[in-house]
Amino acid sequence: MTRLVDGRAIAAASAEQTAAAAARLRAARTVPGLAVLLPTGDPGAAWYVRSIERAAARAGVDCQVYRLPEPVGPAEITGRLAGLSADPAVHGIICQTPLPPGAALAAVGQAIDVAKDVDGANPASLGRLAAGLPGAFPPATAAAVLEILRHEDVALRGRRAVVVGRSVVVGKPTALLLLAEDATVTICHSRTRDLAAVCREAEVLVAAAGRTGLIGADHVAPGAVVIDVGTNPVPGGGLAGDVDAAAVTGLAGLLTPVPGGVGPVTTAMLIQHTVQAAGHAAAR
Repeated sequence: MTRLVDGRAIAAASAEQTAAAAARLRAARTVPGLAVLLPTGDPGAAWYVRSIERAAARAGVDCQVYRLPEPVGPAEITGRLAGLSADPAVHGIICQTPLPPGAALAAVGQAIDVAKDVDGANPASLGRLAAGLPGAFPPATAAAVLEILRHEDVALRGRRAVVVGRSVVVGKPTALLLLAEDATVTICHSRTRDLAAVCREAEVLVAAAGRTGLIGADHVAPGAVVIDVGTNPVPGGGLAGDVDAAAVTGLAGLLTPVPGGVGPVTTAMLIQHTVQAAGHAAAR
């Protein structure tokens, strides 16, 4: 029997706590501020940014979106991020992807103050995460994976976890967070031999490769916890995950759906990180 995770309910519970924390800060005359830099006209990015704006408004966070006119180069993006980092009214900064040709998130992300880097775009944030040092936020999607596992009371200490995908925005930071919880972690990628056999060893399987339906029944051990991070567009609109949900239903013990799984929790984590950053700034 496979139990589906209700990501929207987890996000709502997180948002309620975040709103309470934001209200306390506002009462003490600190208004949590989030700045979102949108450097392209990508429709998917614009839709996601609108969802961030709505979540911020519900939580009592002042969200400002900065849309850059196209074409825009790395130097302009870096300059705007550096300017937002220097603004004391801004506590959290997001550089929304995709970026225009010639711009790489790891390069422009270096202009974001680590204390305000609520989506882990600055490589220094990943470095602090890897070193186990405080003062940096993981990427929100990676944080959402751990939030779901905590909410569902999934024990991680000593358990075998497999992460499929090695990106610096999801795969690698998710693996680091799982390691910090004392899981035994394997990272798989496009060069992994016999991917299905490696995945079947997982008690906790995180699919974050960006390939529709990559994970099927032969990848999943009976009773495994399967977290599907994939958000792949499909013809005619809509999204599909990296997991073939129909194939693993009845086999996995726990499964996050797409949509309605990791996505809503990711947005909630962005707002939570912003309020936490505002709290840190107020305490300094």
